[in-house]
This record gives sequence, C-alpha cells and structure tokens, in this order.
Amino acid sequence: MAHIPVLLREAIAGLNLKQGDNAIDCTLGDGGHTAALLEKVGEEGKVLSLDVDAENIKKAKIRFQDKKNLILAKENFVHLKELIQTFDFKDIKGILIDLGWSSEQFENSGRGFSFLRDEPLDMRLDLDAPLTAKEILNKWSEDELGRIFRSFGEERNWKKAARAIVDYRKKKKIETTFDLLFCLEIVLRRRHGKIHPATLVFQALRIAVNDELSVLQKTLPQTLDILAGGGRLAVISFHSLEDRLVKRFFQKEAKNNLIIITKKPIVPGQEELKANSRSRSAKLRLAQKI
Repeated sequence: MAHIPVLLREAIAGLNLKQGDNAIDCTLGDGGHTAALLEKVGEEGKVLSLDVDAENIKKAKIRFQDKKNLILAKENFVHLKELIQTFDFKDIKGILIDLGWSSEQFENSGRGFSFLRDEPLDMRLDLDAPLTAKEILNKWSEDELGRIFRSFGEERNWKKAARAIVDYRKKKKIETTFDLLFCLEIVLRRRHGKIHPATLVFQALRIAVNDELSVLQKTLPQTLDILAGGGRLAVISFHSLEDRLVKRFFQKEAKNNLIIITKKPIVPGQEELKANSRSRSAKLRLAQKI
C-alpha cells in the first residue's frame, strides 16, 4: 500500500509559508510532506528533511535528486538545534513534525512493527540504535514490562500482559511477532471495534524501543529556539500520549512565546477518512512564535 500523507493540505496551509521561506520537515518518511514544502517555498526557499531510517533517506535521494534546495539528513529530530548549526540553516519560518509511521515501515520493513506478519521483534526505526523489542521482552522485569504497557500503551490489562510474557519466556524465548501474539492471546481477548487486542502492547513496545515520548518532549522547546519570529510549528500526532504532550507544551508557552492557532486540533474529514482509514486517529496542532 502506498503511503498517503495525513492532513497534508491542512498542515501545509497552516504553516503559511511563502516563496523563498526556509522550512524543516522533521519526519521525512516517504517524502509526501517534504514534496509539498518544496513546492510551497519554491526554488528560492530551502527545506531540511530529517529521518532516522536510512531507507527513507536513500529513497528520498533518488526521488528528489534534482532538488538543489533540499538538504537530507539521517538524524533524529531531537538534535534539531545542533543540525541547523551543522547545515547553517537559518531564518526558519516553518517546522513540521509528523509523528506517524509510513505504510512501508509497518508492512515491508521486516522489523516487527505489525502483528499481521511473523517477523523478528526489532521495532527500531534507527537500525544503529542498540535496544530492540526482543531484548525488552526477554530481559526486562515484569514490573518494567507492566510500566511501559501501562504508561506507553494505556493497556487496561497491563499486569496480565506482563505476567503472561514472563511466564512464556521461562519456557521459550520470544523471538517474533507471532510468539508475542501467542503468549498474549489468552489475556487480551477483548476487542475495541476494529482494533486488534494486541495493538496497545505493540504501541508501547515501539515507543519504548525508540524513546518516542522523551524525544518529542526534548524537541518541542528546540523548535521555539530556532523558529524565526512569526514562524509556525505544525505537529501531527496519532495517539493521546503524543497529543497531550503537544497540547500542554503549547499551553505552557502561550504565556510567553506562542500564539496557539488551533484551539482544538484539526482532524481528518470524511473524504480523507474514506481514502485513508489509517488517518482516523490523527490530530494536527498549530502554533506561531511571537
């Protein structure tokens, strides 16, 4: 399935960029938002696009090989302030952070993001990072497992899930996604609509492996430091933990440094939901630096 950028029109319009402006796409992915940013700023403007996944950078170098005003970097956006110094990237009028994951990463990476295929439990976006989901599942204590299932997955049955994993690994090492599903199937039988019962555990593991919430928390203040006056920040989140962090950051900074543009988050309309069901949990928040 080809990746469809979520809330593309709303995010680009909300950034209010003009020809000749400079912008940052913190999450390159399949390049949909980057392409739209390049079109918006024109040849006189510049775009810096980041991604920790080397495969995404490789594909983007081919797709955008004729774009002289695009800088691609295999870097985590938590290093934003250092990166703009490295690339001498100044007068930034727009920053976009899309916290979603591409269809390609879920379906074809072979890293265990999806429970629909039997794959090694890796879950790293950055293959240079040391921690994998397999290590967490086989080495972390029951208390540690329960903590991430409760905090990062908001899984109601976090205690039962942690206990089931610890019991299972006493007999057999948890190596693949189907191993994990097998040991969870008894304790997580319920379904919420179309959501698979193991969804929240997989979400929690992915967040833990990639340190996603901590990275976001450290990045948001950096965006204010590097945005030019009047510059805008757009953040697209996909679950309540991310959206809560963004909302609280905006509210805190609104007292001094920000004008909140979206009092309530922008969500996909019926047309987008029909074209891309995976957009259903997306929320876009926009703010402008004073």
